[in-house]
Amino acid sequence: MTTPLDVLGIGNAIVDTIARAEDDDLARAALRKGAMTLVDEARAAELYATMGPTTVISGGSAANTMAGLASLGRAAGFVGKVKDDDAGREFSHDIRKAGVAFGTPAAADGAATARCLIFVTPDGQRTMNTFLGACQALSPQDIDAAAVAQAKVLYMEGYLWDPPAAKEAFLKAAQISRDNSRKVALTLSDGFCVDRYRGEFLQLIRDRVVDIVFANESELHALYETADFDTALAALGAEEGLLGVVTRSEKGCVVVNGATKLAAPAFPVEEVVDTTGAGDLFAAGFLAGYTQDLPHERSAALGALAAAEIISHVGARPQKDLLQLARDNGLLD
Repeated sequence: MTTPLDVLGIGNAIVDTIARAEDDDLARAALRKGAMTLVDEARAAELYATMGPTTVISGGSAANTMAGLASLGRAAGFVGKVKDDDAGREFSHDIRKAGVAFGTPAAADGAATARCLIFVTPDGQRTMNTFLGACQALSPQDIDAAAVAQAKVLYMEGYLWDPPAAKEAFLKAAQISRDNSRKVALTLSDGFCVDRYRGEFLQLIRDRVVDIVFANESELHALYETADFDTALAALGAEEGLLGVVTRSEKGCVVVNGATKLAAPAFPVEEVVDTTGAGDLFAAGFLAGYTQDLPHERSAALGALAAAEIISHVGARPQKDLLQLARDNGLLD
């Protein structure tokens, strides 16, 4: 990756296996609805055996965001670890085909490429069970310092905090970005992820390791341990003094920039089919606007549009040309 990027994402390289399920199916499998749970290879095989017909699509939170950015015409790159196996080759092919720069060397041995088994209930909610596999082999040696230094925004997912070596890679990349006066964005990823690493995430914010935080309502409540949305929002914006983007499903989003606050509506959809990747694509839209110095209101509208496209079908990668969709809706020239 030698060409300067608008956004470089670092995250878990995962292949998603998606199936329809009822709430009773989740209960029988002892799954927490709407959560992301880390599982070992044996548990992954056990859950896979319970799934009905599946759809297999490349995924991973930050990777989905980069695919969305590329679809919106921005220069995006991704750093994530796969194994040189069938799933790893599929992931590599898919992300490059999406127009995302991807040059992380595949692991020759060790654990298989990561998989996420996703159960989607009739209300569109997704319950994720992730076998991290080769993701855990991501290390500081995989960080391309030149690519990080040239990217306008470094975007990293909270899920990286699970594998220790990936955490080190996160911190190395963040330091390079900061040293080059670039922006660092963190997506909190999941409320249960926040519960595991609340103190460390708050330290990243308060030490100014990150400049931008993406979260949904439940993640924000978990971060500040309060059920009151306005209290949590004030803590993120006015007290922390950074740029925070909080999605609220059908309520739209709220953008805080220090003490200022902006509410923006959701984009209407005819039917919610699968919410997998909604937050990832919202971040893609927002960053597409942010890296073009658009007003936060326009960036939020781009995020809402991208999220609406992704929840209208199964899978977390765009099926429509998001740039053309944005132009058709008057959001980009």
